[in-house]
Amino acid sequence: MNALLQHTRALTRRHLLAGSGIGIGAIALRSLLAAESPNAMPRDNPLAPRAGHHAARAKSVIFLHMAGAPSQVDLFDYKPELAKLDNQPLPQEYLKGTRFAFIKGVPKMMPSLFKFQQHGESGQWISDLLPHFSQVVDKVCVVRSVHTDQFNHAPAQLFVHTGNPRLGNPSLGSWVTYGLGTENQDLPGFMVLMSGGKTPSAGKSLWGTGFLPTVYQGVQCRTTGDPVLYLSDPPGMDRALRRQILDTIRDLNQQEFAQVGDAETLTRISQYELTYRMQVAVPEVMDITKEPQHILDLYGAKPGYVSAADTAGDPRHVHADNDASFANNCLLARRMVEAGVRFVQLYDWGWDHHANSKRESIDEMLPIKTKQIDQAIAGLIQDLDQRGLLDSTLVVWGAEFGRTPMAQNNNGNNANRKPGYIGRDHHPHGYTMWLAGGGIQGGLAYGATDEIGYHAAEHPVSHHDLQATILHQLGLDPYKFSFPYQGLNNRLIGPSDDARVLRDILA
Repeated sequence: MNALLQHTRALTRRHLLAGSGIGIGAIALRSLLAAESPNAMPRDNPLAPRAGHHAARAKSVIFLHMAGAPSQVDLFDYKPELAKLDNQPLPQEYLKGTRFAFIKGVPKMMPSLFKFQQHGESGQWISDLLPHFSQVVDKVCVVRSVHTDQFNHAPAQLFVHTGNPRLGNPSLGSWVTYGLGTENQDLPGFMVLMSGGKTPSAGKSLWGTGFLPTVYQGVQCRTTGDPVLYLSDPPGMDRALRRQILDTIRDLNQQEFAQVGDAETLTRISQYELTYRMQVAVPEVMDITKEPQHILDLYGAKPGYVSAADTAGDPRHVHADNDASFANNCLLARRMVEAGVRFVQLYDWGWDHHANSKRESIDEMLPIKTKQIDQAIAGLIQDLDQRGLLDSTLVVWGAEFGRTPMAQNNNGNNANRKPGYIGRDHHPHGYTMWLAGGGIQGGLAYGATDEIGYHAAEHPVSHHDLQATILHQLGLDPYKFSFPYQGLNNRLIGPSDDARVLRDILA
């Protein structure tokens, strides 16, 4: 090693501590604490499958996030009382101490623009915009009383997926793969797919690892071209040469770990090895051309489909009801959990229907967006069920918040409900999410909002409640499951024990 480089390296804080008694003691203490954890990361293989705290009802999760927030008033939360109050001012008691993202002054009530009917043996009220979903509603638990204290997209999305509205915390998928590993060592334990043409407002932090080892980060995949960027070997490099290079890098990293003791070095070794195996496994699992035509038709999937939204400056202007991106991703999600992936996250952008500008209105765009997802969601539930995978796969659908039962009114067009400019604002006080499979009761309606759909009035459900329930169904105790960081045993559900497992919805 160059003498100057060696001297410079010796002056760094990390190497000073590594070479001192304090550094050795800290490393030893950290090892002892980690060894006591029931979910301690194995040094030889951090993604090895391992047991949770109790018997699991679900082995994997598919989380479908509609980025921007769909209108529950127009899809799931039937409120006939709103029709009687149409165009009347919102009562003052609802305005006291309330902040809106866009609404100005006193907004006016607006019922659903679409019809509702009861479906299934459970008699659930579902909008006519979801005809396919209505056919599988008896396999779904619809939770109509979700609430949050965040009313802007990025912090609200972070709250849903990391348990905290601020940056720097691990995502739900990272927590799950940290706790349980994955069943397929040739694929990442946590995979991410996107449609709609844009990344969600909170960006890639939604599938980041925060303070957890980075080996548990979500891997973003593409449905066309190389499934993972830079996964293929560059020109002139064959697989044997790649193996030789990785062996050399592994030996150097092992020497580094022996000297420094940084756990991230072990993560780096694991990631290089996983990437090598992924070169064969990922293209295989991402190839939906191998699916029979009747399965493609079930989802509405189109192999090789490239959406115009992926390259549009403003995807809303090219959103079309025959866009198959989300359908393809739903089929890919089934293939992934079937192959042993622990957590699959789907984001679909384009649900922020303020109607401040063209192509973002409830009347024009909500029918387009629901047409893109309706058949695919129903197909996913039916396909998982017919393969015997629904019992072990927990499917979650929702968003960061809902939309107001009042019309948005911050400009002349949408204040007057001009066609193409009819919108609703962000609404955190009561909205709808649903769960299916993974030990959840089907055909159940849980919780309710008040008569105008404003507040969660019956069985209010927080995001921490949902996160606690998901962990519980996977066999992880949400109160015990933690990771030591900055002197605290950090948990997905936060430091208090306010979160509750929703036992009333469990089968």
